[in-house]
Formats: sequence, C-alpha cells, structure tokens
Amino acid sequence: MSGHAHGGHAHGGHDHGVSADADKRWLSIALGLLVSFMAIEVTIGILASSLALITDAAHMLTDAAAIVLALIAIRIAAKPARGGYTWGLKRVEILSAQANGITLLLLAAFFTYEGISRLVDPPDVDGKLVFFTALAGCVVNLAATWCIRRANRSSLNVEGAYQHILNDLYAFIATAIAGAVIWATEWGQADAIAALVVAALMLKAGWGLVKASGRIFLEAAPEGVDPADVGRDVAALTSVVEVHDLHIWEITSGQPAMSAHVLVTPGADCHAVRSSISSMLHDEHHIEHATLQVDHAGAEDHCGDSHGQSYSAGPVPSYGLTADGAAACGPGHSTRQAPENGGTA
Repeated sequence: MSGHAHGGHAHGGHDHGVSADADKRWLSIALGLLVSFMAIEVTIGILASSLALITDAAHMLTDAAAIVLALIAIRIAAKPARGGYTWGLKRVEILSAQANGITLLLLAAFFTYEGISRLVDPPDVDGKLVFFTALAGCVVNLAATWCIRRANRSSLNVEGAYQHILNDLYAFIATAIAGAVIWATEWGQADAIAALVVAALMLKAGWGLVKASGRIFLEAAPEGVDPADVGRDVAALTSVVEVHDLHIWEITSGQPAMSAHVLVTPGADCHAVRSSISSMLHDEHHIEHATLQVDHAGAEDHCGDSHGQSYSAGPVPSYGLTADGAAACGPGHSTRQAPENGGTA
C-alpha cells in the first residue's frame, strides 16, 4: 500500500432523523386537541377576567405553533440532499426548535410584566370558572403530552414541541390551584401568582431550547461527547502515531459527525486502521459519521496549518516529522473517500 493520503467515511446503518410518518400522525392529533381547547379557553379567560387562563391560552397557542413548525420541519428535513445542500435540509429542525425557544422567552417576559402589574392591582376573577377550565386543560394537555411522547423525541424539533406542551400542563395545574384559592378565599392575587409561575416555566423551557439549538448552530460537540477523550482514544489504537485536525459537531439533533487527520506508523495498513477507528467511534462514542484522512507518518503533502489540539499515545516518532511534532506538511490537503472495498485511494 502506498504511503500517501487515504480518506474514509464511516457510515453506520441507522435512522438519521425522525420517523416522519409516525411523528406527523401523533403531532397532528396533539395539534387538533390543543387548537380545539384553546378557542374555548380564550373565551372563558376573558369572561372570568383571569390572566392565568389567558396566559395558558397564549402558551397553548405557542404549543400549536410549535407543532405546526415541527410538522413543516419534518417534511422539509426529509428531502434528499442535492445541489449545494450536501447534508440535505436536516438542520431546518433546529431552526424550528430555536424559534420555539425564542417564542417561549418572549412570552415569559410579557407575562412576567403583566403578572407583576396584577399583583399590584388585582381584578375581580371568577375562581370557580378558572378552576374547572384549568382542570379541563389538564386533561387535554395530558392527552396531547401522551401523543407527543409517542413521537421521536431524540429530534430537538419534536422535543421543542414536547417541552411546550409539558410546560403548559404544569401551567394548568398552577392555574387550577389559583382558581381553587380564589374560589375559596377571594384572594385575587393568586391568579397573578399562577401567571408568574407559568412565565417561570416558559423561561426555563425556552432557555433550554435556545441553548441546545445554539450549540448545534455553533457546531459545538454534542452534549456528553468530549473531543479530548475521543482524540486520546483514537491515539491509543494500534499503529496510530498522532491525531490532529479533530472536529466533532452535530448535523442535526441526534446525528453527530466527526472529521480528523490520523497519522499511522510507516508500513501500517491505512484502511485497517481506519476501520478500527470507525468501529471504536461507533461502539464507544456513538459517532457513526466519521470522515478520516489516514496517512503514514512522515509522508509528504499531508496538510497545511493544523487546527486544534494534537493527540498521541506517547512521544511522536521522528518519521520525517517537523520539530513541533507535526507531520511534514505540504501546502494543503484534501480528504478523499476511500473505496468501500478497501483498495488504495
């Protein structure tokens, strides 16, 4: 085997996205439940002068919007890769999740302001009407939550819709408690306190979605995957001399990817080493997309400037390496896909 660059792409057989048909069915059922009840709740909230009910209705509106976005994202993300979109449109799911998170944060700010205003000057609230409407809302949200749980929540897009509905369930519980307190004691501030509880739940869920989607947009390593651990594990494999230009990111939620330049001892079988690395990445780190450039240490025309930290099992042998321990590099490199039959690139 020649000592020049060999590239490879490990690709395990797995499902890269949501199960579109099943998810669309369950999401559509949840959407129907929420829209039907939301119309009723808005009317009752106005009649009862309850900010908590109106807050819940607004949250339910964002639930419905989140599900609509999720359904649209599922359809778009299922389109095959073509043209300049070499990964397809899978990251549309993350746009949807981020929109859901931002919406929750904005609503949290608005209802915090309204809730504080009503603490100072509480209106007359019909506690009995609030209580029974909130109980009905709990039942509807339990059914909707059950539907979303049947969908594939490993997708951040579906998880965004689920977080909306789950938080709305908690909000209805708080509103029911507030309605019972007002009904029993006529303490009107309980409605405003329930609205502030809903706002706090919105803030928590919204920040979580914005943070998770932001990590993907910034191409950070997936949660729970430490690039340093991955680099050391690759460097510890037989015949591996050094690993550099190591990058780990997520294409979309639940679909991590990695690329790296690996130097192996002269005379080692580059394709065999690449295969062992791919197996280790799959088994130990659950990374199934790995583009690896594997070269013999000391060969020419490896790379330009190295990016990021380098990893080695021990002192790097001087197989034509430069003083800083990197392989002798030409002006640049290209990652090439090795033939699947293991032939030379």
